[in-house]
Amino acid sequence: MFESLTEKFSGIIKRLKGEGRITENNIQDAIKDVKLSLLEADVNYNVVKNFVEAVTRRALGTEVLSSITPEQQFIKVVHDELINMMGKDSTGIDLSGNPPVVIMMVGLQGSGKTTSTGKLARYLQINRRKPYLVSCDVYRPAAIEQLKKVALMVGSPAYDTNPKDKPVDICKKAVSQALIKGCDVVIIDTAGRLHVDEELMKELEDIKSAVNPKEILFVADAMTGQEAVNIASVFNQRLDITGVVLTKMDGDARGGAALSIRAATGKPIKFVGVGEKMDGFELFHPDRIASRILGMGDVVSLVEKAQEVYDQKKALEIQKKLSKNEFTLEDWLESLKSMEKMGSIEDLIELIPGFSGMKKQLKALGAVRPPEKELKKIIAIINSMTKQERRNPSILNGSRRRRIAEGSGTTVQDVNTLIRQYLEMKKMIKKFNQGGLSSLFSQMMRGKMPFK
Repeated sequence: MFESLTEKFSGIIKRLKGEGRITENNIQDAIKDVKLSLLEADVNYNVVKNFVEAVTRRALGTEVLSSITPEQQFIKVVHDELINMMGKDSTGIDLSGNPPVVIMMVGLQGSGKTTSTGKLARYLQINRRKPYLVSCDVYRPAAIEQLKKVALMVGSPAYDTNPKDKPVDICKKAVSQALIKGCDVVIIDTAGRLHVDEELMKELEDIKSAVNPKEILFVADAMTGQEAVNIASVFNQRLDITGVVLTKMDGDARGGAALSIRAATGKPIKFVGVGEKMDGFELFHPDRIASRILGMGDVVSLVEKAQEVYDQKKALEIQKKLSKNEFTLEDWLESLKSMEKMGSIEDLIELIPGFSGMKKQLKALGAVRPPEKELKKIIAIINSMTKQERRNPSILNGSRRRRIAEGSGTTVQDVNTLIRQYLEMKKMIKKFNQGGLSSLFSQMMRGKMPFK
């Protein structure tokens, strides 16, 4: 989402470094560029104004001008203020109080409420809670059935909503039913509209009074930019929302909603949704987002993703093989399958410090192809090999390569390319072993942070 903004900030930082020495004039120029970049990213004007004033005040003080590394201090100032703009800390869900704890999901139609309801349920399950899903959208065709399907996908029970009942009555009955079902959290998927109207807001206010929710989460489509901020403000005025869920964060929007909504409403962004799969739901971390915007990567998120798909025993095995340069095609196959679970290659590149600006160049060179298609091809080729061939690819003569190509639905050229890439990778591993690559990999998998 922040690709365009990251490029602009990287350009500002490069120009500042190229000045030789930092003065009030070139810092003022940099601040103007920062302001323009944020406005182009569809960030709320008042939010930009306050942000620029804060950066200017700190950047033109002794904190930067008298620093030994002024350009780095300027970057730190911008980084700190980006965090202040989005909220200093990540804020989880409040589940305190007697069960069942009630959570209301509110927002306009098409914002992703139903999908986010399912994703939140899965998130709560991982944290050892028992959610109960409720649809009180009696207006939209198939809305009730849609939530039941989502509940089935995540393995959570769902209230059997009668579309003839009033939304308030549905919610009250569902909360009582949750206790009988042994559920400790009730997530209510409320009705939306194409735009804010009085009837909708009155219904939501009535539901709030009836079930006393612990959390009221406004679900906003990040692709709508500035409009999402305006709508969030209206919902906040009427319902006093407790937080925001931003959906479609993997889209190509300019990022204005993510950067504006906290400052405009005073309420934290609690979660972000990525894609349609139920595991695409993450806590919002302002400091990590700020680092990614400035092209500094997000190693913590990268490590967390790796830890989700690699178990420690396997990590230690791979570490030993890496250190002895015994990394086989079988090991590569297992790593590729794990990488597939971590997300797209393009998304992972953004998390690596110094690599965020390379995405366009890699695309232009053809180095980053559609990851699903490319990974599936490689996996198919390796799966078509015998164990002996995976462990010792030097025996792959012409006839074996033809058999593998036919078995995987690829070409001999594809097989040759894969073997060449594997051999080049082994050479690179051998070089990196001098600098402790295997040790670094092991530390990442164990949750240790050698990057700090």
